Amino acid sequence: MIHRIHNFSAGPCTLPLEVLQEAQTELVDYQGAGMSLIEMSHRGKHFDDVHNEAVALARKVFEVPDDFSVLFLQGGATLQFSMVPMNLIPHGARAAYVNSGSWASGAIADARIYGDVYTAWDGKEDNYSRMPMSKEVQLQPNTRYLHITSNETIGGIRFSDWPEVDVPMVADMSSDYMSRRIPWDRFDLVYGGVQKNLGPAGMAVVFIRQSALETCNRNLGRYLRYDIHADKNSMFNTPPVFPIYILGKVLRWMDETGGLTAIEKAAEEKAALLYSEIDNSRDYFRCPVHQASRSVMNVIFRLPTADLEALFIKEAAGQGLVNLKGHRSVGGCRASIYNAMPRSGVEALTGFMKLFRASHPD
Repeated sequence: MIHRIHNFSAGPCTLPLEVLQEAQTELVDYQGAGMSLIEMSHRGKHFDDVHNEAVALARKVFEVPDDFSVLFLQGGATLQFSMVPMNLIPHGARAAYVNSGSWASGAIADARIYGDVYTAWDGKEDNYSRMPMSKEVQLQPNTRYLHITSNETIGGIRFSDWPEVDVPMVADMSSDYMSRRIPWDRFDLVYGGVQKNLGPAGMAVVFIRQSALETCNRNLGRYLRYDIHADKNSMFNTPPVFPIYILGKVLRWMDETGGLTAIEKAAEEKAALLYSEIDNSRDYFRCPVHQASRSVMNVIFRLPTADLEALFIKEAAGQGLVNLKGHRSVGGCRASIYNAMPRSGVEALTGFMKLFRASHPD
C-alpha cells in the first residue's frame, strides 16, 4: 500500500499521484531506451517530443492565443522580476506596479534596478489584506505596463476581478497558475514559477505577446533576452529537462480531467469548503483577508492564540495533514490547496478542524 499524506505546502507543491507513478515507471528506462530521460541529450528525439508536447499542452490547457510565445526558462519567477523590466521598459518610459504584498514587493525592488518604476497602488494601509479595485490603480503618463501579482501566496489574497486599465498588463501568476481563465487581451506577458501548482522547482513558464517580443531590449546578455528564447523554442541552452518532463505530464493530466473548466470548478469548491469551516466556527478560526480578495489557492487562517496555533499544526501533522504553518513573516496557519490537492484532502482538514475546536475550546 502507498502511504500518502495530505501535503498543504505552498511550494514545492502537491503533484497528481498518477503523474508521480507514471514518472516512477519511466525513470530508470525511458521507453525502452535503456536510460532515463534526464540522462539523454536534450537535442535527441525523445526529449524533443517531450518538450514540444509540453509546449503544446501549455498553450492548449491555458487557452493561450496564437500571437503569444510559450517559453520555459530557468530561475523560477524570481529571475522574471529582473527579466521583465530589462526587456520591456524602453528608454524614456516607466512601469507601474501594484504592491499587494511580499512577492509584489520583491518584484518592485528588482525592477527599480533596471528602469523607472513606480507604485500604482500599495496595500500597506490595509496590511496587504486585499487587492485594489481598478479605480484605485493610479497610472502615470508614459507607462509601458502595469505589473500585478495575481495571487499573493503569503498573504492569501488574489485578484478576483482583473484590473481594467489603459496599458498592457504583466502578471506573476505563480501560485494560481492555470487554475482559472484569464482575459488574454489585457496582457502582454504572463509568468510564474511552476513549483506552486504545475511541477517541480527550477523553472518558470512565460507567455509573451509577439508584439512585445518585437520591441524587447536587445542590449542584454543572451540568456536574459526573451526574443532569443522565443526564436530557439526555449532550447537556446540546455533546458531544465526534469521540470519540463513532469510539467508535460501534469498538463496532460489537467487536459484529460477536463481542462480549465474542471480545474476552476474544483478549486472553487475546495476553497468554499474550507472557508465555510472557518466562517462558521464562531471566530475560533478566522481569516484576516477581505472576503472579495480571498485566495482560492492559499487559505490563511488564525486561531485564538499562538499556543493553540502551534498545537493545531502539531496535532494536524500527527493526522497526516502537513505543512499547515503560515509563512514565518506573518505566522498563523496556511493551507495551500493547489490543482492536484484532492477534495478528500480538504475534507480531511475540515474534519480535523471540527474535532480540534471541540477538543480545545478557547
